Amino acid sequence: MKILVAVKRVVDPNVQVRAKADESGVDTANVKMSMNPFDEIAVEEAVRLKEAGHADEVVAVTCGGRASEETLRAAMAIGADRGLLIQCAAPPEPLAVAKLLRAVCEREAPQLVLLGKQAIDDDANQTGQMLAALSGWPQATFAAKLALTGGRATVSREVDGGTETVSVALPAVVTADLRLNEPRYVTLPGIMKAKKKPIATLDASELGVDVSPRLKLLRVSELPARAPGIRVPDVDTLIERLKHEAKVI
Repeated sequence: MKILVAVKRVVDPNVQVRAKADESGVDTANVKMSMNPFDEIAVEEAVRLKEAGHADEVVAVTCGGRASEETLRAAMAIGADRGLLIQCAAPPEPLAVAKLLRAVCEREAPQLVLLGKQAIDDDANQTGQMLAALSGWPQATFAAKLALTGGRATVSREVDGGTETVSVALPAVVTADLRLNEPRYVTLPGIMKAKKKPIATLDASELGVDVSPRLKLLRVSELPARAPGIRVPDVDTLIERLKHEAKVI
């Protein structure tokens, strides 16, 4: 069994994100980049499935420039066997990523595709669902628990009313939520092994996918500073302000 894991290079979640002065996008100059946290959980789950004997190979794939090789190396340091870089001149939109992943699935023929439920840069939460629709595969999103038995994936997923358990036939697409697992600490031997693992490179045009943008970014601006709090002398004054100034009651 082969597992394909999609990963994305994003601004490190511990970095304070700043908008460019001209509001044309997010300033990434000299900013620390890392693997999308939800994708890291997906890689960890794929490696655990392999360690449990459910898979023979874990392949990490990403879309982007040469710098995205670092993200693939990070995935291979966790335990992925090899990497695949799909080179794109500009960061592709979710639909383009889904089409590229579908083309990769046609070449690699994985039985399971794992990816994070969303990327923390655009928070689109679209790629997994679009990939499943384009491939005609069943999907299980927001996975908090995953088990493989008898050619099926059983997924417990968090919903508004609690937990829902679904069973889908393989091949399938599963997106990882926060509580699926806690990614392991990457050791130095793992990092050294990752340097020797192969990374294949493909151009998006080789997969026959048009990655031209369909969306137009108008502007990116930072949130205004929050107004300072106000102290009131008593409860009656608080209620009066909430009624007539804030108008929330």
